[in-house]
Amino acid sequence: MSEKNQERDVYVAIADPTRRKLLGLLADAEELPLHELTAQFQMGRTAVSKHLAILKEAGLLADRKVGRETRYRLNAAPLREIQDWVTFYEKFWKEKVLILKNLLEEE
Repeated sequence: MSEKNQERDVYVAIADPTRRKLLGLLADAEELPLHELTAQFQMGRTAVSKHLAILKEAGLLADRKVGRETRYRLNAAPLREIQDWVTFYEKFWKEKVLILKNLLEEE
């Protein structure tokens, strides 16, 4: 798998704590410009822009130009894949805990 394809994967996109924080900031606002997002980090605009590009490639962000400014907004729909994956394993662990509980009660 090429690096470009990995960047489009929602799991790869949210693996980084900076990108998760960006998603959190955008979840709390309708949309935010790059300079407001950059102000939340101890890194430059270029570094924040690279993180935003990865999130955008994964379909997690939309952007629009307003004059010279780019504004970003969250598109949470791709996170459904992660929710479904976690839900599957939640069922798995609930079943395992129930089996363990039954075994312990039998003893």
